[in-house]
Amino acid sequence: MGFVNRRRSGIDILERAKEQGLLELRVIHGDPKVNNVMIDISTRQAVSLVDLDTVKPGLIHYDIGDCLRSGCNPLGEETEHWEKVRFEPDLCRAILSGYLAEAGNFLKENDYRYLFEAIRLIAFELGLRFFTDYLEGNIYFKAVKEKQNLTRALVQFKLTESIESEEPAIRALIRDLK
Repeated sequence: MGFVNRRRSGIDILERAKEQGLLELRVIHGDPKVNNVMIDISTRQAVSLVDLDTVKPGLIHYDIGDCLRSGCNPLGEETEHWEKVRFEPDLCRAILSGYLAEAGNFLKENDYRYLFEAIRLIAFELGLRFFTDYLEGNIYFKAVKEKQNLTRALVQFKLTESIESEEPAIRALIRDLK
């Protein structure tokens, strides 16, 4: 419980920024994790996002944060070895570099300002969702093992800790790519 309580004060940072007019709504995918990216088998390049039923107005920070949360964890989301989970800044740099090469022109100064918070927040938020679902009996997220959503929560919480420990490096790479 201490892990969650120590992060309680920053949980609404993106929504507060939106209310203050610092961040604006745009069209977002809503679920841009690794397994929702279609890869061309011959070029091994990403060609499209799939699972478009989640497209809606929102903060692009949720999409960017979710994409990086999913793509920068080399052990993946379903690992049983949650204690070894880490956020990989080099993967973050590669993903953000490709994204910003295409989308950087529509990002504003405040969008960049809140990118780190988005990366940290989405991992933490998803961990809370998995943990809540585990406590409620695995109602929302499908689980084939009794403690699967607990393990998923631990993966996301460990990822959150790793993101926080990499904060200087992540902020520096965001600055470099801007």
